[in-house]
Amino acid sequence: MPPLRTALLQNSGTPGDVQANLALLAETAERAAAVGAGLLICPEMFLTGYAIGEDVSRLAEPADGPCAQTVAATAARHGLAIVYGYPERDGEHVYNAARLVGPDGTALADYRKTHLFGGFEQQHFTAGDKTVVQAELGGLRVGIMICYDVEFPENVRAHALAGTDLLLVPTAQMHPFQFVAESLVPVRAFENQMYVAYVNRAGAEGEFEFVGLSTLVGPDGIARTRGGRGPELLFADVDPEFLAASRAENPYLRDRRPGLYGSLI
Repeated sequence: MPPLRTALLQNSGTPGDVQANLALLAETAERAAAVGAGLLICPEMFLTGYAIGEDVSRLAEPADGPCAQTVAATAARHGLAIVYGYPERDGEHVYNAARLVGPDGTALADYRKTHLFGGFEQQHFTAGDKTVVQAELGGLRVGIMICYDVEFPENVRAHALAGTDLLLVPTAQMHPFQFVAESLVPVRAFENQMYVAYVNRAGAEGEFEFVGLSTLVGPDGIARTRGGRGPELLFADVDPEFLAASRAENPYLRDRRPGLYGSLI
């Protein structure tokens, strides 16, 4: 299988302006497709903005709402898959969610953030209850998490045991926790033998300062690309052949002794 050229959109868009963010997404998809990208990853809560207070509830939409239809049309028009973060409304509940859309516009996977970070998220969202959400894309098994979820090693290990090749992590990583992007994410990729794409917002937004530093890390723990602190569009390849070779050489998953770990749960 050929490598999957992957685009990472490090950008906070225009908080509170959904139409402006959809327009930015469409423009970026065109740029990414023009250089051969097969996948575009947007940050957490990209469609609406993150620090939008009570507007979280007002701007929340069902998973198949108008925004989803617009993103699906964008994906199909440019022939690339897109994962994007948004607030999902389901009855009385609002979830911090992400959807993966295939290159033909078909919805491939929907994920709801399972670990809510801090008072803001716990006030405005309901936690999801499904850890491993996967889809097939370009011959790879792709999984989805959102931001804080990747900081729990059990979460990522569950994906490794389920065969995830590429873990997509839309995020809203803020100061002073930049060590997560710089140190923790590469360790997660190495110890679980997968690619991890960690795609952040950038700049000040409300009470938060997002640190950028988006990255795509290989199963060797080495970053294939690394963003700075401002808005930018990054590219890196996910190589199935390199992943297979790395897994053959690395014994972590083979050397596990699950019978010793029962106390963890």
